[in-house]
Amino acid sequence: MRSMSRRPALGLLAATALLAGAGPALAQSKLKVAAIYTVPVEQQWVSRIDKALKAAAARGEVEYVFSENVANADYERVVRQYAEGGHALIVGESFAVEAAARKVAKDYPKVAFLMGSSGKPQAPNFSVFDNYIQEPAYLSGMIAAGMSKSGKIGMVGGYPIPEVNRLMNAFIAGAREINPKTEFSISFINSWFDPPKAKEAAFAMIDKGADVMYAERFGVSDAAKERKVLAVGNVINTQSSYPDTVVASALWNMEPTIEAALKKVKAGQFAAEDYGLYSAMKHKGAELAPLGTFEAKVPADLKAKVKAREKAILDGSFAVKVDDGAPKAR
Repeated sequence: MRSMSRRPALGLLAATALLAGAGPALAQSKLKVAAIYTVPVEQQWVSRIDKALKAAAARGEVEYVFSENVANADYERVVRQYAEGGHALIVGESFAVEAAARKVAKDYPKVAFLMGSSGKPQAPNFSVFDNYIQEPAYLSGMIAAGMSKSGKIGMVGGYPIPEVNRLMNAFIAGAREINPKTEFSISFINSWFDPPKAKEAAFAMIDKGADVMYAERFGVSDAAKERKVLAVGNVINTQSSYPDTVVASALWNMEPTIEAALKKVKAGQFAAEDYGLYSAMKHKGAELAPLGTFEAKVPADLKAKVKAREKAILDGSFAVKVDDGAPKAR
């Protein structure tokens, strides 16, 4: 395989995997699964996919390999090589390379494709997913507003696309439930991985009075730590690295999505579907991270409000709106 930076997960044994649709025989072999990432595997969003696939590999279900830092112009070639290589399931993020990914899927109808995408499923074998974690984002917004003394919150994102907008909007809605007068500064760095740029954007907001930062990108929590303000994490929990800074995080768990896809591939039942529902809290695809080092620092009445709202989300009596529009500061 000529794809750049392909690295197998540790401890995997060589195995032969048949193509999707092989029926019962497939269930008795390790599935060959490949992932294609356009960013470093350490990036928040991608790291959650990698974590779930490594868990499947550790269970002995799959033989997992991946390519990282794949350029958009090279994406189709890499996907095609994995499809030619007998991989039963190909996972990736196709947001900027939709045409290339869908083109390859059409050429290999017996290979299962599970792609992060803003588009619709494509019959017969192109399924889509996304991190619909607006529910814990709402809860983390409640905590942010309750912990802010200035009433000013800064938000730094990658790109103003639906996948980012919906989380920011949910966060803003949650914050305004606690303090309707909360003011927001919003900035996008036009990159999925540029910690220095995100850090500088955060500094500018902190200098203007923001005392809580929404860290949609790496680099924001570093700025918050240096300036001794709080931060709220997104997708992953970085509190262990910022124990006095990161007060809460909205977590994405990719495991339910991966497990559902693997089950269908093994059964020869994989079809074009939208797997977004598996990111909901009720499916354990999302959660509010434990407060950890901030357990005793968050006021009891605020924790009670968050807990009550969380319960309402889980029992279906409260729905967090999915708003993909551009977030508004006021």
